[in-house]
Amino acid sequence: MALRDKQVANLWLADELWKLGAIQFGDFTIGNNTVNSPVYINLRLLISNPQALQRAAEVMWNEVCTLQSMRQPRIQAYDLVAGVPFGGLHLATAFSLRSGTPMTYLHPPKGGPRTIIEGNYSPGQTVLIIDDLITGGRSILHTAQRLEEDHLVVEDALVLLDRQHGAHERLKQRGINLVSILTLESILHYLGSSRKISEEWYHKSLEYLGKPRSGA
Repeated sequence: MALRDKQVANLWLADELWKLGAIQFGDFTIGNNTVNSPVYINLRLLISNPQALQRAAEVMWNEVCTLQSMRQPRIQAYDLVAGVPFGGLHLATAFSLRSGTPMTYLHPPKGGPRTIIEGNYSPGQTVLIIDDLITGGRSILHTAQRLEEDHLVVEDALVLLDRQHGAHERLKQRGINLVSILTLESILHYLGSSRKISEEWYHKSLEYLGKPRSGA
């Protein structure tokens, strides 16, 4: 299935997020990368619908299996999944349960200088990083760096939504392959074509996506 076809097939997620009130329009500044954005998406609200969360994990699992089955696999074999706090933890947990893969995650230091890696692991194991949403890629890169400090291997990262702020290329420069289930552009096209949002917000949001950005 082509990338565009997959995006269309997964637009049920955009519809579910809309119903949950997880997609908002206005003027949002979140962190260093999402500055004056006309659209904000809170994927953490998926926990309010267990069926949707389970289905999202199923879609992610199917995507991984498909990419691994290619003649030239687009996701490498992995031993563990690592959820990025905090948005990625519920998805990583659901994915871990669906795939039967042990999970780990970073825990803020308890009075110590280093972030703790929760869960059992062994040096040399490969970890698939999972997050709900990626903007500039900083959180995933931080997670990868900490895992690599303990001699774990990171080759791929999987997210539900790519906000298309240059994270794909940024991760690629660090040797990490990014796979996303949906892009912000595909969600905007769905909301615009189904007339769930006005033409003004639709065009304003697409214009925002076309602006150059900097930073991690």
